[in-house]
Amino acid sequence: MHRKTMLVAAAGLILAELMLARSAAAADKYPARPITLIVPFPAGGGVDAVARIVADKLAACLRQHSVIDNRGGAAGVIGMRMGARAAPDGYTLVLAHTGTTSINPSLYANAGYDPRADFAPIGLVSSTPVVLMAHPSFPARSVADLIGMAKKAPGMINFGTPPPGTGGYLAAELFKSMANVDMTIIPYKGTAALTTDLLGGHVPVGFNVIAPAMGSLQSGGLRAIAVAGPTRSSLFPDVPTVSEAGLPGCESLLHYGLLAPAGTPKEIIAQVNKQLRALLDSPDVRERIAADGGDPLSSSPEQYSADIDREEAKWSALIRKLNLKVE
Repeated sequence: MHRKTMLVAAAGLILAELMLARSAAAADKYPARPITLIVPFPAGGGVDAVARIVADKLAACLRQHSVIDNRGGAAGVIGMRMGARAAPDGYTLVLAHTGTTSINPSLYANAGYDPRADFAPIGLVSSTPVVLMAHPSFPARSVADLIGMAKKAPGMINFGTPPPGTGGYLAAELFKSMANVDMTIIPYKGTAALTTDLLGGHVPVGFNVIAPAMGSLQSGGLRAIAVAGPTRSSLFPDVPTVSEAGLPGCESLLHYGLLAPAGTPKEIIAQVNKQLRALLDSPDVRERIAADGGDPLSSSPEQYSADIDREEAKWSALIRKLNLKVE
């Protein structure tokens, strides 16, 4: 019996060594074919804008083509589920953000994925604040104006946001709670659709990211009221933060990052992280991220994992406090 146990243990060690050798061999040849980057939101939005910056430069660094696969729906849940079930070989990556990694699992009754168990963090890419913006015809010119209007007409102001599970949606819920006002939240499928309706005046005001609305904010087609970040945006230095404008702590800063399916060889994770950090140091990439209202963020896989945990603790506490839940 003892000899049989020893043989089983030896066989297990041999199998483990073979798997490690196969993993190392795969990493040595990586990438040998195009890489698919899943974007769990529609084309034209803020996540898509970051993904295209990463995909273009990462493909050049890795000397291999990349393909962006927009899988929008259910605030990123559909795309994240797809990424979680992909083969862990480094040929399918996911461009995630705070909403998909740290909000959805608490907000949705059944998100269908676990950001910790189903994914291997590669590294952070950038951060961007959510901005309170309005159609030019909207009377409120400040946070105080908006709060005053909402108190005079409870539930009558339609307030546009990206879908539930995003930083923009949670920013609206946080704003309502802190200002003690009742506004009707109108969630959109993505930030591009929200921007279109803000421009058309179909929804007068909302929380949105800068990237899809940049041209309109600069031309006057939309008006920035306040930035829901810890500091003012360098692109709009005259626009106050929501905290400055009277609601201290009302902040929503989205962190974007690159994930791989759990089980992806560590050698491949390290290789992609190395290239990601290199491209984030390049002036061209930093300028492109800044032009969309963001700030580059560079990290190790471990630092990105810790960031996911911190953001989850922050947003899950708010979700519990406000008793929010999406079926």
